[in-house]
Amino acid sequence: MAPRAWQNRTAVTEFILLGLTGNRESQPTLFVIFFLAYVVTVGGNCSNLAAIFVEPKLHIPMYYFLGNLSLLDIGCITVTVPPMLLCLLAPQCSVPYAASISQLFFFYILAGVDCHLLTAMVYDCYLAICHPLTHSTHMSHEAQVALVGICCTISLINVLTHTVAMSVLEFCGPNVVNHFYDPPPLFQLSCSSIHINGQLLFVGATFMGVIPMILISVFYDNVAAAVLRICSAEGRKKAFSTCSSHLTVDCIFYGTGSFSYMHLGSVSASDKDKGIGILNTILSPMLNPVIYSLQNPDEQGALKRVLMGKKPLA
Repeated sequence: MAPRAWQNRTAVTEFILLGLTGNRESQPTLFVIFFLAYVVTVGGNCSNLAAIFVEPKLHIPMYYFLGNLSLLDIGCITVTVPPMLLCLLAPQCSVPYAASISQLFFFYILAGVDCHLLTAMVYDCYLAICHPLTHSTHMSHEAQVALVGICCTISLINVLTHTVAMSVLEFCGPNVVNHFYDPPPLFQLSCSSIHINGQLLFVGATFMGVIPMILISVFYDNVAAAVLRICSAEGRKKAFSTCSSHLTVDCIFYGTGSFSYMHLGSVSASDKDKGIGILNTILSPMLNPVIYSLQNPDEQGALKRVLMGKKPLA
């Protein structure tokens, strides 16, 4: 490109997000729906955290990880839904370039920790069922903190790589994005090469999605074999209830995430991706506390005591 042509290029300083729908009449209804979903999600996860904090029976590795998962869910939905609500109220949703990069950074670091934390939770379930005698030794408090630290470190390295690669892209126009938070639509607007970004997305999806899913599958295979070896029906039922909530959450999280990344870089699938993005960012964080509390009478009792202001049981 000639120097003069380079100088005459217009740098994009903000993006216009098309949001969820172009129908202005439906936006107030969508605002109410997503606002209520946000309140329910934050309220449910905060109640979950309060129950875990005040109930001594829940001071075990499983609920240490679940408490961290609740914090991540609150963070993920707070990064995406409030800006989306503001866009539903505005005549035109414009987001500064720096704000879009910041949103991507925080969402992907939280979602990345989520991926690996779910793996750690399944590992805890595997130890509890397959190696019950050594579970407390292998899953000491120091080991729990170390696992969460490893999850955060891997996610931070991944998201820093993507953020740096994203920040060096050049955008000359147009600046209209048919999405509300995901990076692939931004790639399509770049006037510089996105080959490295595409390769990094592939590598990131491998480390943040494929490898955790393989590990989860291996752990569940061992758990299923151990459960089938239990002689009593009551023992099998108790063991199954311990990991069934993990399996449900994993299927929702990785199922929606897999569909989202199957269409990377596809313009024609962007409208479908927005719907899948909603499932990923809203449905999973909203259902997690419900799924876990329904499976555990101790947590149900703790939640009731928290909501009624009663003291925890000794």
